[in-house]
Amino acid sequence: MASSSSNSFDGSVEEKFDQIFEQKFERMFNAVGDRQEASKAKKKRAFVEREREEGHIRLWKDYFSADATYPPNLFRRRFRMNKPLFMRIVDRLSNEVPFFQQRRDATGRFGLSALQKSTAAIRIMAYGCAADAVDEYVRLGASTAISCLEHFVEGIISLFGDEYLRQPTPEDLQ
Repeated sequence: MASSSSNSFDGSVEEKFDQIFEQKFERMFNAVGDRQEASKAKKKRAFVEREREEGHIRLWKDYFSADATYPPNLFRRRFRMNKPLFMRIVDRLSNEVPFFQQRRDATGRFGLSALQKSTAAIRIMAYGCAADAVDEYVRLGASTAISCLEHFVEGIISLFGDEYLRQPTPEDLQ
């Protein structure tokens, strides 16, 4: 009989242990889930109104309008190429690479122009500066600037690679 009472005692202890274990496990599981939800909520980016339309207008007036603020020699120094070459690149990118085609966002506002995106990429390469350094003038954030740079490089390789990124021919070496 001692063994039967011992088994019932062991069974009740085991049931109690299982009950406590399940409660603790459930609390821990819920706590981990709560922490994960809290960390997801923290990852939201703050919206910064950069007035991108005004950025495009300023860029156009400074370098591309008929009475541009800065003369061609300053354009060449700042962009590391002449204006007609830059415009040829921007034109090809905006016509053939979807990323550089200006679209409306969810609110109906126009997104960044091909000029802004290309200028950001060129400035990062020309000056070797950080992506967030182009924010104040070109009016786009650091992550967008990095995306512009990546798409710019891919677009240049795709559009101009066969012509300019090839082994020199014997005629080229003459």
